[in-house]
Amino acid sequence: MNKPKSNILIVDDDKTHRNMLKTLLNKWGYALAEADDGQTAIDMVAEKLYDLVLMDIKMIKVSGLVALVEIKKINPAIPVIIMTAFSSVDTAVEALKTGAYDYLTKPFDFDKLKLTIQRSLEHTQLKKENFQLKETLGKNFNCNNIIGKNEKMQKLIQTISQVAKTDATVLINGESGTGKELIAGAIHYNSLRSQGPFIKINCAAITETLLESELFGHEKGSFTGASRNKEGKFQQADKGSIFLDEISETSMSMQVKLLRTLQEREVTPVGSEKVIKLDTRIIAATNKNLIDLIAQGEFREDLYYRLNVINLGVPPLRQRTGDIQLLVQHFLKEYAQKNNRAIKGFTPGAIKKMVEYHWPGNVRELMNTLERSVILSTGDFLSKDDIQIETNSSVKPGFEESTGQINVDEKTLYEVEKLAILKMLDKTGNNKSKTARRLGISRRTLHLKLKDYGVMP
Repeated sequence: MNKPKSNILIVDDDKTHRNMLKTLLNKWGYALAEADDGQTAIDMVAEKLYDLVLMDIKMIKVSGLVALVEIKKINPAIPVIIMTAFSSVDTAVEALKTGAYDYLTKPFDFDKLKLTIQRSLEHTQLKKENFQLKETLGKNFNCNNIIGKNEKMQKLIQTISQVAKTDATVLINGESGTGKELIAGAIHYNSLRSQGPFIKINCAAITETLLESELFGHEKGSFTGASRNKEGKFQQADKGSIFLDEISETSMSMQVKLLRTLQEREVTPVGSEKVIKLDTRIIAATNKNLIDLIAQGEFREDLYYRLNVINLGVPPLRQRTGDIQLLVQHFLKEYAQKNNRAIKGFTPGAIKKMVEYHWPGNVRELMNTLERSVILSTGDFLSKDDIQIETNSSVKPGFEESTGQINVDEKTLYEVEKLAILKMLDKTGNNKSKTARRLGISRRTLHLKLKDYGVMP
């Protein structure tokens, strides 16, 4: 399918100049409309949606500057490029302050004109895509997507709704796979910061040296491989929220730096003396008992109290078995649609099997099991035999260096795979090609998995 042409409105009271622009822009593949006065342009924008307005600043009846103000009232998102004589550059700068995207001086450099139009349209498209993405993410993280009639879950959902409206720091406790990221997203997208960024980082998936750079940024040349300045995750989360997953896995020295960031609301990039102020909400999560870690000298008590302003506990799935039927119905609809399968539901035996299983990997394990069952099933209903639960997926991490095997007990298959990949990556000195070869997977697959783990952007 051919991409629709961008619609450009040319506004100029000089007919010769207008015709020249029409010929040129037609040649470049744009759909065009024209107006010979600022008021006509205002009326046209009120009646029809244009992708871009290319407007002269000096016109006899209504000037481009006046028209710009009115056009922006009608459609604040529409980009307006101002055309002006060199002698009127000061007025063009005033137009930029009023909301113009850019200005061009006459006579035109045609290459610059073409590039400015392209950039303007790309900028608008990017803003549109970002808005759509935020809308989608907001829907995904809606409190309605946190499914559960269990009393603990209902209380949790109610607390999220209350907490979201504030700027308080939040600590989320819960086993792996219980949906801590979903909770963090629900807090952000139901807050006053919902239009700002929601930045996530898995503290356990990155080495300490890299984690400092990832969180706080770095200056060019601050360490080997720092070929350019890099903005840290805290800066990227400005006016939004940052989600620090697996905060318990940070080293004591990193905890000191995080404590300072929480106390002072500022960061200093690696290799820099510049202090950058933050306007960022902090949401952290852990699958470990931080009080126990404090007693063992592995977590700072002062950092814990900074993080633990609001504490949200997410119950494991085995403590809310009454919600399993609700969850599986929800995920069945999602995975059947995703995999183009016309599955109508479950047999009673399938439901019984899922309700009676203890789900050590929690909701994540349930989701993986259901998607696998949907893909491999052949009937209209998922039966007991279709629900293929990986009974060896309950694992505890234990990597045997001598054999390269993973001992599993209290961990999901997803987490075992993640542990194996990260361990191999560490053994190969972060050499991704060698890691992929040793694991018997493609480099592309490795990249996708690392991205999923939060190791790669």
